[in-house]
Amino acid sequence: MAKRVAVVDIGSNSARMVIYEKTSRYAFHLLHEEKSRVRISENAYKHQGNLQEIPMQRAFEALKDFVDITKSFQVSKILCVATSALRDAPNKKDFLKKVKDNLKLQIRVIDGEKEAYYGAIACLNLLPKLESALSIDIGGGSTEFSFINSKDISNTVSLNIGTVRLKELYCDNNDLSHAIEYIDENLKFLDDVKISTLVGIGGTFRALSSAIMEKNNYPFNKLHAYQYEAKVFKKFISKILEADESELLNLGIKENRFDVIKPGALILERVLKKISATDVVTSGVGVREGVYLCDLLRTSKDKFPHNYNTSVKHILDSYVDDKTYSNQLSLLSKKVFDLTSDYLNIEKEYRYELSLAAKLYPSGSNIHFYSKNKHTYYIIQSALEYGFTHKSITLIATLTKYAKSKLPASSHLEKYQELLPDARVTNALSFLLSLSISLLSHRPRNIDFDLTFADGELMVKSENNLYISKDAVNKLDCNKNFKVKF
Repeated sequence: MAKRVAVVDIGSNSARMVIYEKTSRYAFHLLHEEKSRVRISENAYKHQGNLQEIPMQRAFEALKDFVDITKSFQVSKILCVATSALRDAPNKKDFLKKVKDNLKLQIRVIDGEKEAYYGAIACLNLLPKLESALSIDIGGGSTEFSFINSKDISNTVSLNIGTVRLKELYCDNNDLSHAIEYIDENLKFLDDVKISTLVGIGGTFRALSSAIMEKNNYPFNKLHAYQYEAKVFKKFISKILEADESELLNLGIKENRFDVIKPGALILERVLKKISATDVVTSGVGVREGVYLCDLLRTSKDKFPHNYNTSVKHILDSYVDDKTYSNQLSLLSKKVFDLTSDYLNIEKEYRYELSLAAKLYPSGSNIHFYSKNKHTYYIIQSALEYGFTHKSITLIATLTKYAKSKLPASSHLEKYQELLPDARVTNALSFLLSLSISLLSHRPRNIDFDLTFADGELMVKSENNLYISKDAVNKLDCNKNFKVKF
């Protein structure tokens, strides 16, 4: 597959382009992103779905610039899809031909089920493990649903209810009762559905979650995988539906969403009345990522290999030169954890976060050695994007930030209190990582010592002197959990 691939998604409301770069077979990262609010469906639903000349020209100009941008990035493949507005338009062939003839860009108009599938594939691969989840992607012309569990997508549904469609057919005329009737008629397939998690894809959902995040002073600046209680979401939606424009601003809604946020909120309100979700998860990925993944993973049934994480591999590919040391540190941290976790009263679930913090710890060294912890912390917070909860990302980043220096600062623990384990557990894990780094200070080609633990004492046995490692362990100012003897 090409190293750099652009994906263009022409929706009813916006045209978006992303450029992805591979760092190894299945590892990739976002290289560039563009968005243009072309509103190609503007006034179409008042004219039997026919695309109007001015919106079509806006879309064409945006696509022309998108193509030019791909050339500057030396993209070798462009995947372009169009959704509801174009698939509904009787005159779509004129637009498709103009784009193909003038821009040499082939647009694939996808049906609603395929659109839903792309969004679901992105969630399945790039969100933390989902059990009993319903994804919803509210677009301008349609809304897509998918039922997701930890292994599969069981069903996909596409409905002709979207923010721009509802706005032009009902909301512009203040015909709320008929809008609700129209939505509820379409949502009958959700009767008696029981799911625990509602996963939100698309601009409407992200706008609402972003406002909730800001309102609650959430300490972590990452929207993807942001999770909170459904009752919080319901309450906020009610406020949106009752708000005037000044109140929408106060609620954190941007002005460019004023005309479509209420139709979107209305759809969500009706969905939440049908299902029994207890949690809401915000997806920063959707159709574009799904299109890319189906191309990337076409030989593996659209799924990453078992226990594979693309963000971890990307960080290792891009920032860690000495993979042997990285792997040794990870293995040693797991060994130390297995020996001491019962004594320290640390839950087994934290073994994975500790081992991953150890594996990624060297990533900051390639940027600047003397501030490597700071850079590793930033890399993990930013680039450990896919497949992790915010709690896991925060813990892994925290452990690397304070590794081999001191225990996490009380101000840091206070700031991230809702995302980190209690201070005792966080400090113990921080000590285990620092200890593992110190034990490998002499950087052996293979680990040249054995460990045993009994009665609050870790015994390090080796045929070598381990002078540097002894010195590093003795310098640890957080060495208070148990004794280390050589």
